[in-house]
Amino acid sequence: MAADDEGVRLQKVLAQAGIASRRAAENMIAEGRIEVNGKLVTEQGRRVDPERDVIRVDGSRIPPPRRHVYAVLNKPRGVVSTMDDPEGRPTVADHLGKYSRERLFHVGRLDTDTEGMLLLTNDGDFAQRMMHPSYELTKTYVAEVEGFVDNATLKRIGKGIRLEDGWVNPDHVKLGIRTEQRTMITLAIHEGRNRIVRRLFDAVGHPVRTLARTQIGPVKMGQLPSGQLRDLTRDELGALLDAVKL
Repeated sequence: MAADDEGVRLQKVLAQAGIASRRAAENMIAEGRIEVNGKLVTEQGRRVDPERDVIRVDGSRIPPPRRHVYAVLNKPRGVVSTMDDPEGRPTVADHLGKYSRERLFHVGRLDTDTEGMLLLTNDGDFAQRMMHPSYELTKTYVAEVEGFVDNATLKRIGKGIRLEDGWVNPDHVKLGIRTEQRTMITLAIHEGRNRIVRRLFDAVGHPVRTLARTQIGPVKMGQLPSGQLRDLTRDELGALLDAVKL
């Protein structure tokens, strides 16, 4: 926490973060909507350290000023989750857009034949926390699998499936379109074992045809086109920082 004669006035920090004008920020403080380090702020002259203090507006975390890149990539199928490939295959590096000169690395990975959300950053502390088993976030996938998945099999998946390297227990299973030839299933899972979703469906006799990751923790892919990159929003980054206790 900044000393009284140091740091930046809270109103200025909120204005620079795009939350509100300084005058509106003063009103928000008066209304009891601002917290710093878990305590309600009531005085207007409060100074803070925006790099260290945890600031919340209506309960939502306001991230510190960005010194790093935090982005979402909708990885196309067939792209390798690396920045270079000795076999000459397309890689994540081919889709960095405005960040092509940055030294970014991906948080976790996706199989080459799986499409969807990858988080990219140059913040090593953030990446390390995101990949640490203690903070493993729920990841949501949409799978198209072979054949008609009956209700008994859906229930079995929901209760958990034992694989050769242990049990896999989905957090959520939702049925989509179902025909004799194919079934669409949305699956939320917090584990990160290799090819875990594909192995789960193999185990119940319905191999995956296509697989896409659509969400990591609070961050949703939305309408981001395949192969495109976007920055995390302020709210998304704040929620992720909370999730990994940074």
